[in-house]
Amino acid sequence: MRHDPISAILTDLLRRVDGLAGQRGHVSVLRLHDEVDQIRHIARAFHLDQVEGLAGTLESALSLHGLGPVVLSYLDLLRDAIGAEIPVGSIASLVPRTAPAAVIPLRV
Repeated sequence: MRHDPISAILTDLLRRVDGLAGQRGHVSVLRLHDEVDQIRHIARAFHLDQVEGLAGTLESALSLHGLGPVVLSYLDLLRDAIGAEIPVGSIASLVPRTAPAAVIPLRV
């Protein structure tokens, strides 16, 4: 099986988004801003326009409003945008082996 570099990039982006979502309430605005900026830069480098746009919008929201419920909504949108970029045949390889059977939504 040939290594697909975009799958590795998308997996990394999903890991980053899920990591931020998992830290809800326990991450500083500065750290969150830095992580989202890295996501935006990676998305730009690999021409993932929708992901880049959402990350940029989330950065703006963080600058205006800081932490809050809006962050989780944007992280959900980022996850959806990244998922839309995943080639159909690669979906199974992107699911971590330790992932639970059901996907838990970020919004509570």
